[in-house]
Amino acid sequence: MSTENEGTAVPPAPSAPPVPVESPAASPQATTHEAPTAPLPPVPPGAPEPEPAHAGQAPAYASAEAPGPAQGAGPGPGAWPPPQPPAVPSYMGGGGGGDTGTPWGAAYDQQPKPKSGRGGLFAAVLVAALVAGGLGGGLGYTLAKDNDDSTTSTTVSAAQQTGGDLKRDAGTVAGVAARALPSTVTIEAESSSGEGGTGTGFVFDTQGHIVTNNHVVAEAVDGGKLTATFPDGRKYDAEVVGHAQGYDVAVIKLKNAPSDLRPLTLGDSDKVAVGDSTIAIGAPFGLSNTVTTGIISAKNRPVASSDGSTNTKASYMSALQTDASINPGNSGGPLLDASGNVIGINSAIQSSSSGGLGTGQSGSIGLGFAIPINQAKYVARQLIKTGKPVYAKIGASVTLTDGTAGAQISQKSTDTTAPVESGGPAAAAGLKPGDVITKLDDHVIDSGPTLIGEIWTHKPGDKVQITYERAGKAKTVELTLGSRVGDN
Repeated sequence: MSTENEGTAVPPAPSAPPVPVESPAASPQATTHEAPTAPLPPVPPGAPEPEPAHAGQAPAYASAEAPGPAQGAGPGPGAWPPPQPPAVPSYMGGGGGGDTGTPWGAAYDQQPKPKSGRGGLFAAVLVAALVAGGLGGGLGYTLAKDNDDSTTSTTVSAAQQTGGDLKRDAGTVAGVAARALPSTVTIEAESSSGEGGTGTGFVFDTQGHIVTNNHVVAEAVDGGKLTATFPDGRKYDAEVVGHAQGYDVAVIKLKNAPSDLRPLTLGDSDKVAVGDSTIAIGAPFGLSNTVTTGIISAKNRPVASSDGSTNTKASYMSALQTDASINPGNSGGPLLDASGNVIGINSAIQSSSSGGLGTGQSGSIGLGFAIPINQAKYVARQLIKTGKPVYAKIGASVTLTDGTAGAQISQKSTDTTAPVESGGPAAAAGLKPGDVITKLDDHVIDSGPTLIGEIWTHKPGDKVQITYERAGKAKTVELTLGSRVGDN
């Protein structure tokens, strides 16, 4: 929503009050009528569900017909409102890999090194400054004129206007940001061929380990280059300690790490509630050390994301959803609660198709997704310890196509994998090909990607309740999750 006037121009303020012209009789005041403001067009009823991301061109909203100008009004700058943009693709799409389908969620690509985006940013700031200046001038003239018409005036000295020292409590956004920013870094990853981009990370321990997203550092894994820059300008070379493509978590380590590192405090993502305040830190579109705020708008949101390339597998998460503004470049940055504790790692966004700041990348529409920190903490510690991720599994393959009926165990074997692993947890619990899993513990399972995301919130060895349907009959069994080491 724009904060500028809709369809009505703001008249420029005069540089000085006009000199009044003496007249024997004052002319009557002209009655002014406020120009109607064009209402925002409602979302058309019965609009089709948005298409999954990476599934081709998204359908456009039905265009709303702009109302005509008011009777007697002067010509406007053009029809308002303008045509609606294309519909936002839904994060609830098909799965990636295995059976045919498309990855869920908009890919949260790392930000390429900007070339000419600074000019677009300057133009936006300039427009805002001009609008603010125009409004300020008009207001100043009005107050001066009213004051001239009065019989008395009051002069306030500069000393009386001094507000004194401004103290910000630790619990304010400014207080949280002041404590957290020194422990975040902007990461630049570059492949051996010179390709790469920008992301974010945060200090995990005093040994120099930095936690971020796998897709932020993926370009630098095989012979590439990594650097991490702190808000105070200190820049360090870094190396990848371990990365987990499925979880979309990675750990890097600073070379010649400083001795004054302050790890961010990790919260408990299981205790997060919808409506809790959130603070995100990152480098959206390369703009390092940016702080945005919002709330937790949903929990346990099943999301699968990828960069859209054919050789990249999807990452799955049961995500924290936030409306804090996060954009390409925020990837890997911390999502904080109101006390400054890390509750998640910003990882993916659902976005419109249009870019921002002169780039071709799409931006925030208030649907961001973060990996819960309880899961990310477990993964990071495994990567630091062994360099390889460990995944929980049930020992069965499920279809990844779109649907809402549940996660169906595949009925056909692949060249290397049977639908139900012999001797695995699912086989021991009596599950068979074609069974449809509808619940894991108390969580409803509507598709294969949802099941994978929920399984990966657990650790190998955890006991879970599986509810499934076979031949129209529901049954619940308990199984102990197995483990798989590595991404392959």
